[in-house]
Amino acid sequence: MDRVRDLASNKAAVIFTKSSCCMCHSIKQLFYELGASPAVHELDADAYGREMEKALRGLGCNPSVPAVFIGGKFVGSAKDVISLHVDGSLKQMLINAKAIWLASEKGVVIFSKSSCCLCYAVNILFQELKVNPVVHEIDQDPEGREMEKALMRLGCTAPVPAVFIGGKLVGSTNEVMSLHLSGSLAQLLKPYQPNLS
Repeated sequence: MDRVRDLASNKAAVIFTKSSCCMCHSIKQLFYELGASPAVHELDADAYGREMEKALRGLGCNPSVPAVFIGGKFVGSAKDVISLHVDGSLKQMLINAKAIWLASEKGVVIFSKSSCCLCYAVNILFQELKVNPVVHEIDQDPEGREMEKALMRLGCTAPVPAVFIGGKLVGSTNEVMSLHLSGSLAQLLKPYQPNLS
């Protein structure tokens, strides 16, 4: 069960499948058509496949494949995923999960727009503090508008820059600059700075 949970939370979208299952193939294809890049775990090609299949059944997967996880949460099997796609909520779930997953993938993450001067200023501030953030330019992402909405739902007062440190939302320019002026930002960034001794 732990192996399934670990694998299910390693990427924004995860699908447990079997290579011989036609519904598994259809669900994978649907995700690719929606622009998602799910992690796919073929149970029939994994040494722990039988144990994982039992664990999936224990989570309520019946049939055991395809079993779809978005944002680390079990979404369902083929019929559940197709229902979500038909009602239009699957794509939004994938975008929300992608934004959250991207925010937590490295120590310091900034969602930015290439034409935004405040984004540029925040990025330069982090570089001056000897931190190299991962910068996601949402104006260059085909799902950028949806990601902006997802960031606002997460609590960003402005969609960009949206700064995450250690997977937690710090905020936009005002919050970052306030932390910097109070000296708190340097403390938050300490684990992500190179050892300069």
